[in-house]
Amino acid sequence: MTDAECVGFLQWALPQVGLRWPGFRKVRRQIHKRLNRRLGELGLAGIADYRAHLETHPEEWPRLDALCRISISRFYGDRSVFDHLGDALLPALAEAAIARCESQVRCWSIGCASGEEIYTVLILWDEHLQSRFPRVRLQAIGTDIDEQMLQRARRAEYPASSLKDLSASWRETAFAQSGALYILRPKFQRQVEFRQQDIRTKMPAEAFHLILCRNLVLTYFAAELQRQVLRQIVEHIVPGGFLVVGKHETLPESMNGLLPYRPDLGVYRSPEPAEQGRC
Repeated sequence: MTDAECVGFLQWALPQVGLRWPGFRKVRRQIHKRLNRRLGELGLAGIADYRAHLETHPEEWPRLDALCRISISRFYGDRSVFDHLGDALLPALAEAAIARCESQVRCWSIGCASGEEIYTVLILWDEHLQSRFPRVRLQAIGTDIDEQMLQRARRAEYPASSLKDLSASWRETAFAQSGALYILRPKFQRQVEFRQQDIRTKMPAEAFHLILCRNLVLTYFAAELQRQVLRQIVEHIVPGGFLVVGKHETLPESMNGLLPYRPDLGVYRSPEPAEQGRC
């Protein structure tokens, strides 16, 4: 299969599973390799045969959907975003919780993959903010469609390359080294619950003060699916809470219920209630 054949196939197939070709342009070689493996498994000679196979075997579409999952994640993966989380967003949420006589800030990482993003938030909270807000606890949930990725997240064992953006002091505090792997210390693992969920069909029942939905919905989902999923996500943000999307992603113009906060960092805020409850 040539690159041009792969591109033509993806441009045909992706819209049929609610995905968009532009999001896959830079990662198409990864999909190309997976498709070649799948052709070998099915004993098919080329991508035209696979297209014909899809048209006669509808049960293959979920498998194709799985082949198109992209997971690229590392700890502190976008410094400017996580710096802003630690310096502004999390302190604001903690102060608001204290003002409401609450002791909890709830955070949801969508498409959490092997856990690097949500664990980064927990490390950031523990190392940077916990002593400042000792009465406030950060409750974290990570969801992903891929159970294998979630198993990796629960094991919390990572190569050095995943930690390259963490400071040396945070690596030492948060991880124990075992050979070539860095194992997250149990106190961080205990603070997050991982759930297998497909954001397109299922979401947690809870509402959250901070939702991280970076480089997933707005990158890979088709326009109508984006709007559908985002409307539901917004319903899960408490008044005054934050949604963080990818730094280079933009919310649809028709998106209601969120206000720009730091759009240059992909940060939007749910309007605060007219009257805040106080202790």
